[in-house]
Amino acid sequence: MSGFDHVWEEANLATMQGDGLGVIEDGALAVKDGRIAWVGPRAELPRHDAPVTRCGGAWILPGLIDCHTHLVFGANRAAEFEQRLAGATYEEIARAGGGIFSSVRATRAASEAELLEQATPRLLGLMAEGVTTVEIKSGYGLDLDSELKMLRVARRLGAAQPVEVVTSLLAAHAVPRDFPGGAEAYTDFVVRDAIPLAAQAGLADAVDAFCERIAFSPGQTARVFEAARAAGLPVKLHADQLSDLGGAALAARYGALSADHLEYASAEGLKAMAAAGTVAVLLPGATYFIREARHPDIAAMRAAGVRMALSTDMNPGSSPARSLLLMLNLGCTLFRLTVAEALRGVTLHAAAALGLADRGLLEVGKRADFALYGIGRPAELCYWLGGNPCLSRVVAGRPG
Repeated sequence: MSGFDHVWEEANLATMQGDGLGVIEDGALAVKDGRIAWVGPRAELPRHDAPVTRCGGAWILPGLIDCHTHLVFGANRAAEFEQRLAGATYEEIARAGGGIFSSVRATRAASEAELLEQATPRLLGLMAEGVTTVEIKSGYGLDLDSELKMLRVARRLGAAQPVEVVTSLLAAHAVPRDFPGGAEAYTDFVVRDAIPLAAQAGLADAVDAFCERIAFSPGQTARVFEAARAAGLPVKLHADQLSDLGGAALAARYGALSADHLEYASAEGLKAMAAAGTVAVLLPGATYFIREARHPDIAAMRAAGVRMALSTDMNPGSSPARSLLLMLNLGCTLFRLTVAEALRGVTLHAAAALGLADRGLLEVGKRADFALYGIGRPAELCYWLGGNPCLSRVVAGRPG
C-alpha cells in the first residue's frame, strides 16, 4: 500500500508534459513530502490509505508562475493615466515630475511597512488566481538603501504568504536624475555597490537590467552582467522593447535566464536565445496599456525554437496588470499564441525563465505546486475576460 500524504482524485489534469498540455482525463495526483509522488489515470492509482480530496471533475494545472513583476512600488500612477486620456503627452507629464521618477520618489519616501502593506493585496490577487511562484524586481529605488529596501519587502512578502517569491535586483532600471555623472557613473555604482551588497545580503536571486536608448547601453549592460557573474548571480534583461539594440543577442551571450519584452528583437537575436536556452518573456499587458503597435515576432520565435513565457509585468507605469489570467487572454488575442503556448507560458516556461527546474509541470518528483479550476476545458482560462475560476491552490504539498 502506497504511503502518500494526500491524494486528489476525480480530476482532469493538464500536466504540461510533452509538447502540449499533457491532458489526463479522470486522473489522480498524489503528494508525499511536498513533492508529486504519483500522477496518472485514476483507474491506475495504487492502493493507499491517504486522505483524499475528490475534485468533482475540476481541472488541475501546475501552479501558475508570474515570472516578471515590479509588484513592490510606492504609489500608483492613476492620475497620470487620467492626464494622458485628457491629452497630456508623456513628455509633458515627465516635465511636471511624473513618469518613472514619480514612482522613484514615492518608493524612496515609503517605509518598509508601508511598501509591504501596499504590495500585499497585489500579491494576494495573483495568488487567488492560482499563482504559486512570483518574481519581484526592485528598480524604483535607484539608490542603495531604497533598492535593498524593495528587495527586503519582497522577501517579507514571501515569508508572510503561502507563495514563493523570487527576487531580481533591477538597480539598472533608469539613471536617476539626482545621480552625478550620468549613466556611466551610475553604472559604476550598480557594479561596485548595488550588486555585491545585494548578493552578500542574500536579497537577490538574479540581476536584471533595462538595455535601451533611454536607459543603459549594451556596453553598460554588459558591465552589469559581468558584475552579476562575479557575484554568482544569474541575469535577466529587459531587451529590445523600444528598438533593436541587440539586447536579445546580448542576453544570450551571457546565458541569461530570460530576455523580456522583445518587440524589436531580430531573428538573429532570437536564434541566439534559442541556442543559449534563454526564455522569451512576453508582456502583453504593457503592449496593451501603452498601445504599442509593434508586437514580438512570435512566428520567428516559433521558427527559432525559443521557449515563450507570459507574465503580467505588473508595474505602476506601463502595465498596471494585476491578473495573470487576463494576460493569458491578451497573449492569445494580441500575440496570437495558441492555448497550449499561453498555458505553458505561465507554467513550464515561466519556471524556466526563473531558473526553477523543480516546478511548472505535473510530474513525479516535481514540487507539488498546483491549482484547481472549475472549468470544462483548459482553454477557458484563456477565453474569459474577467472572472476567476480558481477553486484552490496547493503550494509544496500544502493547501494555501
